[in-house]
Amino acid sequence: MALQRDEVVRTALRLLNEVGIDGLTTRRLARELGVQSPALYWHFKNKRELLDLMAEAMTAEALPPAREPVPEEWPQWLAEDARAKRRALLAYRDGARVHAGTLPTAGELPAVEAQLSALCRAGLRPRTALRLLLTIDRYLMGWVTEEQAWSQDAAERAQPAFPDEALRDLPLLREAADTLRMTDHDADFEYGLQVLIEGFRSAIAREKASGPGDPLA
Repeated sequence: MALQRDEVVRTALRLLNEVGIDGLTTRRLARELGVQSPALYWHFKNKRELLDLMAEAMTAEALPPAREPVPEEWPQWLAEDARAKRRALLAYRDGARVHAGTLPTAGELPAVEAQLSALCRAGLRPRTALRLLLTIDRYLMGWVTEEQAWSQDAAERAQPAFPDEALRDLPLLREAADTLRMTDHDADFEYGLQVLIEGFRSAIAREKASGPGDPLA
């Protein structure tokens, strides 16, 4: 039976959890599938396209493509989407590194258009609406990259990060030590996400008041 694209992507995701992104080579993937490397290029042009497809598969269940965002509820669904995407990326080893730098696939573009449509009906212009989506997405990617690296390092670290004696003469850092040590990833992620969303409330208000043109261009 001919090799199917879905099978290639599923196998790549399984290998990702076993060997990480640095160990995921097309040669290793081809060997796992029982084919020669050139056979893979019927399904993707290069490793970058494979990573795009893997990123799409990671978030497909968390972010169903048919969802219809409600303009008036944009803060809620933006936050819910970010949380769902974070969970999806954390479910895979190096999930954020796989997703970083990817472009939306053709199958994902209608969902992006639906989000832009809702944000524009809420008061943003297309350029600013896309900036909002990209800003949140890049915050998410950076956050999860650091979160996964921190978790991996913590498992290998001989002693807790920033021991109490290192903070003895640093009262402000000592007071905020839990945040410094990233003891509550969820709360810290949520804080940054809400700061971003509140900032875009101001952008929407400015655009509604400014009339034609793009004040943020």
